[in-house]
Amino acid sequence: MDVNAVAEIKDLRVEIDGRAVVDNVSLSVAPGRITALVGPSGSGKTTTGLALLGEYPPGARVTGDVRVAEGLVGYVPQHPAAVLNPARRIGALLHDIARRQVRHPRRSERRAEARERVLAALAQAQLPDAEALLHRYPHQLSGGQQQRVVLAQALLLGARVVVADEPTTGQDALTKRRVVERLSAVAERGIAVVLLSHDLDVVRALADEVVVMRAGRVVESAPAERMWTAPAHPWTRTLLAARPTTPPSTPPGDVPRDKRQAGEATPGPGTPGLRVRGLAARHGATTVLRTAGLTVRSGTCLAVVGRSGSGKTTLARCLAGLHRDHDGEVLLDDSPLPRSLRSRTREQLAAVQYVFQDARAAFDEHRPVLDQVARTASRLRGAAPATARAEAEATLNGLGLAPDLVRRLPGQLSGGELQRAALARALLARPRVLVCDEVTSGLDPITRRDILDRLIALPRDHTDLALILITHDLDAAALATRIAVLEAGELIEQGPAHQVLTTPSHPFTADLTRAWSALT
Repeated sequence: MDVNAVAEIKDLRVEIDGRAVVDNVSLSVAPGRITALVGPSGSGKTTTGLALLGEYPPGARVTGDVRVAEGLVGYVPQHPAAVLNPARRIGALLHDIARRQVRHPRRSERRAEARERVLAALAQAQLPDAEALLHRYPHQLSGGQQQRVVLAQALLLGARVVVADEPTTGQDALTKRRVVERLSAVAERGIAVVLLSHDLDVVRALADEVVVMRAGRVVESAPAERMWTAPAHPWTRTLLAARPTTPPSTPPGDVPRDKRQAGEATPGPGTPGLRVRGLAARHGATTVLRTAGLTVRSGTCLAVVGRSGSGKTTLARCLAGLHRDHDGEVLLDDSPLPRSLRSRTREQLAAVQYVFQDARAAFDEHRPVLDQVARTASRLRGAAPATARAEAEATLNGLGLAPDLVRRLPGQLSGGELQRAALARALLARPRVLVCDEVTSGLDPITRRDILDRLIALPRDHTDLALILITHDLDAAALATRIAVLEAGELIEQGPAHQVLTTPSHPFTADLTRAWSALT
């Protein structure tokens, strides 16, 4: 092993059922350095990262060498709740680790030293108010707090390498900035960090070395600065070019600035397709969302942004009839929609369609994708089976899914392919309002860009359609006509996208846009 490395992979090949998911991969990880593995979904990033822990898919055939210097490898998963025992308090989880490392003969002093180590690890993981946190259970913590607890566990164990798997997926710009600060602090302590990420802005902010993977192989590896300024491989150039940018053309439904009268507000081309009045949504006895008024015009796109837990998804579910415990009204063409999905007519169900973040969970794994998509046209529009199937195939093909692909079961499609299929299923209802809830979260940059381009084109091509993007991603929000900002369940700001992003009126929006600018 390289004398300067704390971990090294050489000629790694991982086969599953005779197919190589990782092929001839080599990399070296130095102390205090951050090495980022980037690439599309299925490129082998996670399999390579987990090889450092000695973890491989069931039944895999593995060849090559993986060497780690003395000391454990810590792992911070994308979903940290999955590795925290839900039945034990945070203090108990951390003290179990700390006690094994204390060798003091007196029990009272062992307990005190273990506690000091726990509090120090929490401080290093940037968790404030550690004393109060020790008494909580994992489910009482936010996702970001759970992530930092897992990081504290790795630090307590004395890990010399930490593998961070998609640590910013589904996070707003402020949370992303804090993740960057945490991982930078870990590297400053001399710990090597292996970052597995789709988020090129975070990689740009953190990485010392970048390894680009595709189809299980390394296509390029270089110091970060050279990778950004002079990528050598065509695939790397394609990947770096996939970051969404605000298009030079006018956003859907907007009026060019040079065509407006002085002081004129930005109008939409159609009627107020969807309106919200006096909405107050509850979870049990707790009010989690208050929205006095919100309008989405036909032929336009509204992006709803805010940090995790701000009420974005609750708002979306109220619009679609999936959350009925609320006061106020949701109106379509000035007619109130029933609060519950079950009380809506077939026409009302077709009019408001919802595309979920987890497309895989939205499909029956035992039926071909084409059959499930076609059923929407039959069920909501009364189309004949043959007509519905032909429409479904045409819509799926139009979204870039080949005829042989759509005849497969959902488990045989990638996440991006299933997201396109979910979009096709919603479009077959011919909706007036399309609600997309974090549909690009966790996708690689190329797939994400493709889906965003297709979404933003919809209200341009269908002027009777209003598109609502629920997103943490301000790059995506910048493509919309208007932006609404939620914080702690309150609608704090709304306006034309360019105005909200460049001259925000609320302090929270200003903080959010500053964090976004710092990362980009």
